[in-house]
Amino acid sequence: MEEPICQPLIEPSFYDLVVVGTGLPESILAAGASAIGKSVLHLDPNGFYGSHFSSLSLHPFIQFLETQQNIPSQLPEHPTVIATSSPSDDYSSFSIKSRRLYSEIEICTFAPEALEPSRSFSLDLSGPRVLLCADPMVDLMLKSGASHHIEFKSIDGNFIYIDGRLSPVPDSREAIFKDRNLGLTEKSQLMRFFKLVHEHFSSSEGDGQEGRRISEDDLESPFYKFLRKQRLPAKIKSIILYAIAMADYDQESPEDCKKLLRTKDGIEGLALYHASVGRFPNALGAFIYPIYGQGELPQAFCRCAAVKGCLYVLRMPVTEMLVSKERSHYKGVRLASDLKYEEFDGSNSGEASKKKVTKVARGVCITSVSVMADFPNLLIVFPPRSLHAKQLTSVRAIQLSNMLICPPGLCVLYFATLCDSGILGKKSLRAAMKALFGPIVCENSESSLPESHETKPTLLWSAMYIQELAEGVELDDVNSCFMPDGTLHYRELLKSTTKLFKKMFLQEELFPETAADATDDEPVERPE
Repeated sequence: MEEPICQPLIEPSFYDLVVVGTGLPESILAAGASAIGKSVLHLDPNGFYGSHFSSLSLHPFIQFLETQQNIPSQLPEHPTVIATSSPSDDYSSFSIKSRRLYSEIEICTFAPEALEPSRSFSLDLSGPRVLLCADPMVDLMLKSGASHHIEFKSIDGNFIYIDGRLSPVPDSREAIFKDRNLGLTEKSQLMRFFKLVHEHFSSSEGDGQEGRRISEDDLESPFYKFLRKQRLPAKIKSIILYAIAMADYDQESPEDCKKLLRTKDGIEGLALYHASVGRFPNALGAFIYPIYGQGELPQAFCRCAAVKGCLYVLRMPVTEMLVSKERSHYKGVRLASDLKYEEFDGSNSGEASKKKVTKVARGVCITSVSVMADFPNLLIVFPPRSLHAKQLTSVRAIQLSNMLICPPGLCVLYFATLCDSGILGKKSLRAAMKALFGPIVCENSESSLPESHETKPTLLWSAMYIQELAEGVELDDVNSCFMPDGTLHYRELLKSTTKLFKKMFLQEELFPETAADATDDEPVERPE
């Protein structure tokens, strides 16, 4: 008979903040609250840090996805609080039920002998995701001290799939002139456009340089119309829209586009991209990625929080939420150990606001060699309709090799695309994989090794799954954090997390800068 797990006694039982889940936004909030002197209890029902932002070795990765099959896909009308139980004199308690995040899971093994040792893998649950060197998240890591607990490497190349082949994304004057896929006219047009954007921001910042400014009407207009106004050819427009500005939807088909990019947002993305190139001396391009996987990011913030006194307890599910008898405010939580932990909050609870549910199709592949021989780490963008006629959104892929996430000689690729249905999302992922690997046939989890085509990589293992992008519910004193989205970056996550921190601690700054911080110019990427 299996012995019951002895749950630890947690003292004290009263905290300024109780955080459930050690995902990246939760870990930033815990570290931020601890930095301003708040007492924080940080819990996670899993036995690992990172929650849905974690990186797992091969078998735990598969097991985590498989456990999702046992979780209900639908919740009642009120998703978080679903049943009343065990009232006391001071509060009422409501049981908490999890909702399935991943569905339509397909796992294919083509060469099991090539996947050993399986513990040598560190696979991201919510890839692909990278950091721009000038991204606000990088600044936050430097400011908070999280950069002391994590190391990065550069993404060697950025490519776009156009006309059935991969072309490098020119991200600087030097790269434009060296690009053999652009004609002289295209190079000149791209240089003029980059110069226009540079002059616009230079004049906006008042640095004394005279230059053209983009009009307010143009800034508020759709970005694709502004690019058309500049008489840029289709290839250049595609590079700017999807490989640099990172637009999700087909911008030139407004009837199918759920998020039309404004010129203001487009050129700001372009400026951020250019500011990222060359920020750190040992970063070759605009992007960096954490060694050992993106699961290192939440762990870095958890270490910052622990240094400031945050208490961590893993394998500790929250079973009930406690509210006052009048249901006017939140009182605390009850843990699986049957102990009650309280969080002070005097605000009145508001009505739950439902969020629209969308989806992202994700794929993870392990291959024998790199997609491109000279680039162990690279980013690939497949613009809308570049793979098939019904592809309405960009497919993004990242290949990683020498990041200590897989055995030497192998590569890990992450794919993702936004979708309305799992069928259409997986169709786009399969088309992207076919473009890189050749035909793929997977009837079940134990398939024969696919034949090698030309010099394309051999696919050894793959997983595909659909993730819902629901943001949960929002109450005045019970807050739901940002879940992994379909973007490559962390800007929306950081914006949402900062807003949530301000809501909880009105007069406080997220990681207030100190004199020591102001002089800390340590690069986020350290030498190997």
